[in-house]
Amino acid sequence: MNRRKFIKATVVAAAASTVFKPFYTRAETKKYRFGFSQVTTVEPWRVQFNKDMIKEAGKHPELELIITDGQDKTEKQVADVENLIQQGVDVLLVSPKESAGLTGVVLKAIDAKIPVIILDRNVETDKYTQFIGGDNVLIGREAGKYAVELLGGEGKAKGNLVELWGGMGTQPAHDRHDGFMEHVGKESGIKSLLQPMDCDWKQQKAYEVMSTALKSFDHIDLVYGHNDPEAYGAYLAAKDAGREKEMKILGIDALPDEGVTWVAKGQLTATFLYATPGAEGVRQGLKIMNGEKVEKKITLPTMRIDKTNAEQILKENGLA
Repeated sequence: MNRRKFIKATVVAAAASTVFKPFYTRAETKKYRFGFSQVTTVEPWRVQFNKDMIKEAGKHPELELIITDGQDKTEKQVADVENLIQQGVDVLLVSPKESAGLTGVVLKAIDAKIPVIILDRNVETDKYTQFIGGDNVLIGREAGKYAVELLGGEGKAKGNLVELWGGMGTQPAHDRHDGFMEHVGKESGIKSLLQPMDCDWKQQKAYEVMSTALKSFDHIDLVYGHNDPEAYGAYLAAKDAGREKEMKILGIDALPDEGVTWVAKGQLTATFLYATPGAEGVRQGLKIMNGEKVEKKITLPTMRIDKTNAEQILKENGLA
């Protein structure tokens, strides 16, 4: 197993585990208590998600914020939400591991008259107060449009495709696939090499799936990872096989110190912004506490990051 691909993840996981078990902000001046159930604190996008939420909460001295770590387990996250309900939080924010698995406990919170803001992944009810997240179909659509462009253009595109799925039990993975296929599926010259395989948003699993694909197929023209860690795992597998130059690699998330950096280095061809909803969730929760009316759904914008703008984004984030 290639050691280098795990070093960063291990450091992030260790750091996260010391910060979020659970995280609290406390002071005597606190007026409101918000509880946030996060699915995991290991994935880099989730780490940034929590950082964005904590940074925004720090701007509001009247707010106490509790963040729990579901440890990537539905049953743990359900227990966390039940505990937050028992604590009587003023606003409950939830980013579910699985839509169906968290629906029941979200309904419990709603029955307890707690405003509920769902972040990133939805649940199977519309009784919540608000949903905030990116449009995964739109993001997939943008990735698919660019993939067709890279492979020769509309009506002329040709090539062998490997798609690395995120968690197949989550709606974002299906949305990112469906949006992508709106463009790619119209091109008879593009051949998908693999049956859907769940990489669970993880770099290691994507590395393993990609390694198998490289052994099975003589040429791969394009890889579409449902997030940047999967795309980077594919790059590492291709590099270890001496084949990274034969293919284009697309990812999603665009964290400055990950996807954007990998694009700037030429390791990924492009990434598509999937902004975290953490800061907006705090802002909307405070609006609810102040008696303001909030929108039922807030869709966060996306953009493509490639060689033309990656360096500028790194500069704006103090990374270049």
